[in-house]
Amino acid sequence: MPVQDLEKIFQQKIDEEIKIEPKDWMPDAYRKTNLRQISQHAHSEVVGMLPEGNWITRAPSLKRKLILLAKVQDEGGHGLYLYSAAETLGMSREEMINDLHSGKAKYSSIFNYPTLTWADIGAIGWLVDGAAIMNQVMLTRTSYGAYARAMVRICKEESFHQRQGFEILLVLSRGSKEQKEMCQDAINRWWWPSLMMFGPKDSESTNSDQSMKWKIKRKSNDELRQNFIDMIAEQIKTLGMKLPDDKLKWNEERKHYDFGEINWDEFWQVVKGNGPCNKQRLDARREAWENGEWVRDAAAAYAKKRAARQKDKAA
Repeated sequence: MPVQDLEKIFQQKIDEEIKIEPKDWMPDAYRKTNLRQISQHAHSEVVGMLPEGNWITRAPSLKRKLILLAKVQDEGGHGLYLYSAAETLGMSREEMINDLHSGKAKYSSIFNYPTLTWADIGAIGWLVDGAAIMNQVMLTRTSYGAYARAMVRICKEESFHQRQGFEILLVLSRGSKEQKEMCQDAINRWWWPSLMMFGPKDSESTNSDQSMKWKIKRKSNDELRQNFIDMIAEQIKTLGMKLPDDKLKWNEERKHYDFGEINWDEFWQVVKGNGPCNKQRLDARREAWENGEWVRDAAAAYAKKRAARQKDKAA
């Protein structure tokens, strides 16, 4: 069948909200876009374990340690689901991880910022996971079936993470003068990086139009960012804290909050590998990969022996 006819059938499926499955015909650009996005998402989940893992042993109570440990474990599981979804597009997990370690593949810029205090763990849960949910709920309806299905469970778990983060900040906001200051300081430092999570402005997003046509994305970067700001600007009133933006103000005509300009120079610097913790994060991932080689080899050897035993039984 001519490529033009295949493309027509492919787009018709998408227009009719029929999921594209791994064995279906798809344009090379669709495959590459999904592979880039899903693998980048997987990398972000795994690298995102590092700033939070930094506080597992230093959390203020046993209860807090257990909750944070469970959350970090969830993030590892999210990475597993997403790497598995990406593999259905024809790239091995080892290839994806090698691309991450070499710097060829990217991950969310937010995880290149340090977690300086316990309040940062609350800010990550409330702001970072909140921004992630805003984007990821849309992805449960993305056109590629394997990705959409993986996102259903991820979104359910991320919603708990956001509530956990908000609860940490709520307790601090009702505590001592020092705890309140710690809460406000964390919000000040994580607010702008969380807005950067939605990516560049629509006018500078090179893949946005095509991704919208293919329904890989359901809303643009700017739409999602605005929705997130509208939500957080209301939620912060419960904390009795302030967002670090003098231009934040409700616009009755637009029915949205106006907000200040993001520091795009900082955004691009972090994306290009020049953020506060870029080198530290990649070094940690490379070291973990190298130190875990014997585990992977042992698991592969066991799987090979098990397959051989099952073959002998069948014979």
